[in-house]
Amino acid sequence: MRYLFILNPAAGKQDCTVQLIPQLQQAAVRAGIPVDAVATCKTEYAGHAKALARAAAEEAAKAGEQLHIWTAGGDGTLVEALTGVQGFANAAVGCLPYGSGNDFLRTYGTREEFTDLDAQLAGGEVTIDTMQTNLGLSATICAAGLDAQVAYGIPKFRRIPLCGGEMAYALSIVEQLCGQIGRKIEYDIDGEKLTVDCLMMIVRKVGRLTIAKLLGMYKRGGHFVHGQLTEQAKPYFIYRRAKQVTLRPVDGRGPIVATADGECAPCDRVEIALHPQSARILLPKAAYERFCAQRENAASAVTR
Repeated sequence: MRYLFILNPAAGKQDCTVQLIPQLQQAAVRAGIPVDAVATCKTEYAGHAKALARAAAEEAAKAGEQLHIWTAGGDGTLVEALTGVQGFANAAVGCLPYGSGNDFLRTYGTREEFTDLDAQLAGGEVTIDTMQTNLGLSATICAAGLDAQVAYGIPKFRRIPLCGGEMAYALSIVEQLCGQIGRKIEYDIDGEKLTVDCLMMIVRKVGRLTIAKLLGMYKRGGHFVHGQLTEQAKPYFIYRRAKQVTLRPVDGRGPIVATADGECAPCDRVEIALHPQSARILLPKAAYERFCAQRENAASAVTR
């Protein structure tokens, strides 16, 4: 077994690598991992995590060894590494959440669980679905509309002194709510055609205060519980389970901003295709045990 930690010094508000490298080395010793089985490296440019992960996976595969990779950064660094190991059955990727965007963390556990290095090394490996989009691989979320526009606007606010992640997020929301909101979008959802005036998935004409509240609910994940929309969310959201989704703006106002795991770009068309059980990820001990229990319960419910 080989272990690789890919650290992104540019992620988040400050360089995480200075303190994290000795902490990783100490955690490996406590876990009884041989020193020569552990490597750490820093990314130097966009896309470097993908190259580092692929090179390590190739080398481990040639040696007939399994490889566990953790990225220290945000969702973008994690997805780069997941993209790099695509096609390598010997590699799995985990996340140390030190970036500004951490949807992966919110999907699978808590910050306390994911920053516990001992729990990370004592955790386990699971397979998950991913999405292939025209923005690249996505392991957690692909969205278009207001939510993506908010994410797209965050970097300029983060450059303001003392304006951290939550404050930058709030300011970007305010900026978007003060502008023109809502787009007319044509959807193709597994062959079902929909054309709606919408804001993300909000299809009713509602006030800006209501929109702000809905964004807060959406950010917390309060719109969706146990695979279903909550009663509070039902009046404002359209929900479908699908394997392939295509959307494009048809209101003549140009491209729509889309995001895949925090990577944002204006798009004339957004294409999303589900790839079932296509990625191997690493979860810290508590999150791993919870994930396995939930999957077992879901499987039992299907067979009843």
